[in-house]
Amino acid sequence: MEATSSEPPTEAVESLPLSNSSENAESSGTPNPTNQLILKRRFQILKSVGEECIQEDELLNLLAKKTELVCYDEFEPSGRTHIAQGVMKTIYVNKLTSTGCRVKIWIADWFAKQNNKMGGDFKKIEVVGRYLIEIWKAVGMDLEGGKVEFLWSSKEINARVDEYWPLVFDIAQNNSLESIIRCSQIMGRSELDELTGDEILNPCMQCADIFFLKADICQLGMDQRKVNVLAREYCDDIKRKNKPIILSHHMLPGLQQGQEKMSKSDPSSSIFMEDEEAEVNLKIKKAYCPPKIVEGNPCLEYIKYLIMPWFNEFSVERNAENGGNKTFKTFEELIADYESGELHPADLKPALAKSLNKILEPVREHFKKDSNAKDLLKRVKCLVQCLAGPRSNRQIEMEATSSEPPTEAVESLSLSDSSENVESSGTPNPTNQLSFEQRFQILKSVGEECIQEDELRNLLAKKTQPVCYDGFEPSGRMHIAQGVMKTINVNKMISTGCRVKIWIADWFAKLNNKMGGDLKKIEVVGRYLIEIWKAVGMDLEGGKVEFLWSSKEINARADEYWPLVLDIAKKNNLKRIIRCCQIMGRSKPGELTLAQIFYPCMQCADIFFLKADICQLGMDQRKVNVLAREYCDDIKRKNKPIILSHHMLPGLQQGQEKMSKSDPSSSIFMEDEEAEVNLKIKKAYCPPKIVEGNPCLEYIKYLIMPWFNEFSVERNAENGGNKTFKTFEELIADYESGELHPADLKPALAKSLNKILEPVREHFKKDSNAKDLLKRVKAYRVTK
Repeated sequence: MEATSSEPPTEAVESLPLSNSSENAESSGTPNPTNQLILKRRFQILKSVGEECIQEDELLNLLAKKTELVCYDEFEPSGRTHIAQGVMKTIYVNKLTSTGCRVKIWIADWFAKQNNKMGGDFKKIEVVGRYLIEIWKAVGMDLEGGKVEFLWSSKEINARVDEYWPLVFDIAQNNSLESIIRCSQIMGRSELDELTGDEILNPCMQCADIFFLKADICQLGMDQRKVNVLAREYCDDIKRKNKPIILSHHMLPGLQQGQEKMSKSDPSSSIFMEDEEAEVNLKIKKAYCPPKIVEGNPCLEYIKYLIMPWFNEFSVERNAENGGNKTFKTFEELIADYESGELHPADLKPALAKSLNKILEPVREHFKKDSNAKDLLKRVKCLVQCLAGPRSNRQIEMEATSSEPPTEAVESLSLSDSSENVESSGTPNPTNQLSFEQRFQILKSVGEECIQEDELRNLLAKKTQPVCYDGFEPSGRMHIAQGVMKTINVNKMISTGCRVKIWIADWFAKLNNKMGGDLKKIEVVGRYLIEIWKAVGMDLEGGKVEFLWSSKEINARADEYWPLVLDIAKKNNLKRIIRCCQIMGRSKPGELTLAQIFYPCMQCADIFFLKADICQLGMDQRKVNVLAREYCDDIKRKNKPIILSHHMLPGLQQGQEKMSKSDPSSSIFMEDEEAEVNLKIKKAYCPPKIVEGNPCLEYIKYLIMPWFNEFSVERNAENGGNKTFKTFEELIADYESGELHPADLKPALAKSLNKILEPVREHFKKDSNAKDLLKRVKAYRVTK
């Protein structure tokens, strides 16, 4: 992907601006309008939002160049709102808007679902999100004039999936597993053993949000610092000069000693935005606040980060013998009195409670008088109480059913061809002429391994038209393993009454940087491959075979696909996923980018997304197919996909485990001329009397015998004369004994292959569309 392709999209993001009276905005200490502020003043206000600013010089330059900066903030709807999220966020947002910034608040319902907030139920999460917006309306967030936009991540992502997910995966491609684990502090975990697949992708998604929203400034807590730094590092990867500026705000602690931040799940640590006056008073009364001790004192922190910014002062009422009433204009002045003992917790706490209640009173009133807000609060409290109670069985049931594959039919592109080539490919008799046992044996013969045979029998007994899933990455010219062998296997499956869905994995090809990650080039390769199968004789009549482009299908049903992918990732830890990465050609975590880690979860999701009964892929894909069966156990799904893993055809030279498109000496391509085929077979590894590791014998076993049901050798009388082998075992016996020599076997093999390939060569010479596709594919740089 080029640097510019990862730039944030240019379309305006749809927003939901909410308005409020200016009275509350003024009471929250909002500075003067933008046009009255000089550059330095705007800079100081923005800088004051963050406990840390990365980088100050960049912020100053940005302010000088751009009058309306876009600031990104986000929250997960996960329960009731405490003062850190309600009051502190309001203070910071109002500071940002006062300097002329537009604030985009990302309602991260996607992440909330991913983190199982509200039981992972989007409707419940939405209720919590709308309740939070009502909080900010009531407390005085400056929502007039569209200065603040509330954007629901699920809605925005699904509306622009073709922008969002490529961006996520480009970030994942540019980062190793180790670099992402360093960001996992935002998930509350840091050890590899503790991390699931979805927790690893989370930082990439949050990083993508910044660019997706075209943010100039990231305004989040210090706990989110690492992922924001990741966004700046990504700019280096894509050669993007304008990096997002990071304003990381302070994390307000909980009420009790040693609580680093407020927790919604621990009411004793938090003051909630709709707490009654008496509740606030009691919580502050019980709060940790040791005399003369400033460090780790939550009451002092609330004064510093909430009361002083809101009122620009802090007033204490006390008896004359205790020093009388006093108003502190600076926090430093208050600290001096507190450390000296002149200001005692017994006086500070009631003053703090009074100030907090003054801020919260409009919120309480709003949730009592506004019917919509009142209903939302009631529902949120009920959700929190229910989820905290004994509902684990119900939650498990809900999670299981929500992860079931989608029920809608997948749109398909079926291609038809004449029946002549189908007959020449040795296709068995039509389904209605086959017995149950014949159907079973034919399907079983497709795989070198079948998991499980008893399940396959049960499937055939219950379902007349099972769905078989196969897939391929468009990555260059097609060799005979992909062209001839796939045709044989597909035609076998069709003959038993199966429907075959062939997944054109252009998404995966892009992920693996095939054709330089260019989807248009990948599409050309995919269409060329379909032309191959049409020409060689794949049974494409009557919609028995569907070619489905993954990018198109995923984007059309993104709301189904990505939750399924993330659920699979959630239910598997990193070690389990890494074991599947053999399908990527890598096995060591240090070699893997995050995108490659996530690949197995997507391929596993494809199986359920396509409602496949049977997975028909190579032995090299076995592990990810087994992952799909294990996922069925996780979600309590009885009908597991049956795995038919076909043999991997080796390359032409000694020790080449499979054909490689990037090594022409290892492969015979489907449009190779007759002379090329003859020469390649002539040079192929084929030692006399040696069967093990002999590619020529494997081609006869897996291509020639299934295609023609025999193998004919032409030779001189003194060498044994012509002979037709009806079984592979018969041929092996002659070869091991020396009766059949490579000098006779190789020409016969070349002749048989050429007979299969001749219709393909003719098609690519005579059909103008096919001819053009081949020319373009040959011009592309070959990738592995």
